[in-house]
Amino acid sequence: MDIADFSLDLFSLRGRNAIVTGGNTGLGRAFTAALAKAGANVFAPTVTDDGGETRRLVEDAGTRLETQEIDLTEPDAPDRVVRSCVDAFGSVDVLVNSAGISRLAPAAEFGRDEWDPVVALNLTAPFELGWCAGRRMVRQGHGKIINIASLFSFLGGQSSPAYAATKHGIVGFTKAYCDELGGHNVQCNAIAPGYFATPLTERTRADPERNRRVLEHIPAGRWGELGDLMGAVVFLASRASDYVNGHVLSVDGGYLTR
Repeated sequence: MDIADFSLDLFSLRGRNAIVTGGNTGLGRAFTAALAKAGANVFAPTVTDDGGETRRLVEDAGTRLETQEIDLTEPDAPDRVVRSCVDAFGSVDVLVNSAGISRLAPAAEFGRDEWDPVVALNLTAPFELGWCAGRRMVRQGHGKIINIASLFSFLGGQSSPAYAATKHGIVGFTKAYCDELGGHNVQCNAIAPGYFATPLTERTRADPERNRRVLEHIPAGRWGELGDLMGAVVFLASRASDYVNGHVLSVDGGYLTR
């Protein structure tokens, strides 16, 4: 792209259709709202009911939200999700693999019962969704796959070996798909959120000592807010990032520098 061709319209997602797994809760809701505000329709496979809050956010932005209650670890679920998005909107242009879980236990007590569900949802489901959506993206000549990594993609993880392993795996999957699909104008990148103020971190934030230890590690001096993630996902979903591929974008207030 020549300098003269650059326009802020490159950040627009008008006419694009996105899948956001877990798109009506936590970080996923922020991704859904951001893509909708940029102009995209959103298809959100989920297992939770948020009382219509996410739908209001999307419709207030002037776009459409379709949801599907589904267990992404079921054998045919990823294919059903992609086909349902295409049936609803006509295409899948963006895939955000946001759904995930964690199980906590000391390493000596962390067995297959803890390991298997985390790997199934955090790594196998994103791979299968990427495979199903990626084939369509190759055929249509464009697409964006955005995987949600973590600070644990770079670090260890006391009491969470499966979560750390899956988030390291997500980075490998991201880079492998970049290498394979880049020549078809399909970009695969990842976002690695840092410590965010969500219900999942409420206990840590309420504990003065644990909260202090986290904040001392963040140059920004504060916990992330959901809005801090929204610009990153719009950039990676838009044409403005067409030459960004295989990258892991840390949104962590500088945590990894300390």
